[in-house]
Amino acid sequence: MAEVQEDDAGEPAQRTMTPFDDIYDQADPRAFFRELGAFGYRTPHHAQRLFRRLAALRLRAPGEVMLDLCCSYGINAALLNHELTLDDLYAHYTSPRAVAMTAEELAEHDRSFFRARRRRDAVPVIGLDIAPNAIAYARAVGLLDAGFAENLETTPPTRDLLEAARSIRLITITGGASFLSRSTFQPLLDSARTLPWVAAFVLRTGSYAPIAEHLAGHGLTTEMYAERTFVQRRFTGAAEQQYAIDAVTAHGQDPEGKESAGHFHTALHLARPAADGGTPPLGELVAGE
Repeated sequence: MAEVQEDDAGEPAQRTMTPFDDIYDQADPRAFFRELGAFGYRTPHHAQRLFRRLAALRLRAPGEVMLDLCCSYGINAALLNHELTLDDLYAHYTSPRAVAMTAEELAEHDRSFFRARRRRDAVPVIGLDIAPNAIAYARAVGLLDAGFAENLETTPPTRDLLEAARSIRLITITGGASFLSRSTFQPLLDSARTLPWVAAFVLRTGSYAPIAEHLAGHGLTTEMYAERTFVQRRFTGAAEQQYAIDAVTAHGQDPEGKESAGHFHTALHLARPAADGGTPPLGELVAGE
């Protein structure tokens, strides 16, 4: 449940985001798309074209992989490697046909669904998430080449994860950045043979500075895209909106026209080694999203 306190009038005042805890680790992603779709969740859509461009730049040799942090049911991998949009996935998982299936029937159907839409330029993707059922689904239907249900914030990584991390050239994040710290990034960066780029869409209600500082210690310079922010989803109600406005303001940002207009917004951060010299420019990578 969201953390709440009472205001001066005795009414509950929300102090954090509305949780959707029951949708993140089910046997399949139907509840995820049903519940978040009701509030217009859009972040993977914003990331799709950028991640394709970054993958083309970074994954050039056999065996090199992209790591999607907090990967959930493999949604970013689905959009990266298949001729699909986020709206296509919403339509697919909320269709009467999908709703009527068992989880096993849906997984069988999805193996064919994604195989038929696989792009010729598909790249290897591995996923890391604390939700074992979501990871298992993404593996079973072919979205992830490898998946690890591990929480590096509380437990050291397994030997298998560290071995897989050796080949990481790109790390992507479209949700969950507020739950991550150096505990997650340290072993991944230490294990990688080549320093990966890190692309993250981060809610404006929190600060990415601690992670950016940690990445800097590994030789990665983080640039925030300043030209625009990106809609995440609509608020669940007035209390959640007030929480977001207060949090964004506390971080020295202006909620006007963004959170005040009814949506969470994210900011894009891209970390690259200084030797790469910001080439290509971040604005060029984002153009046309």
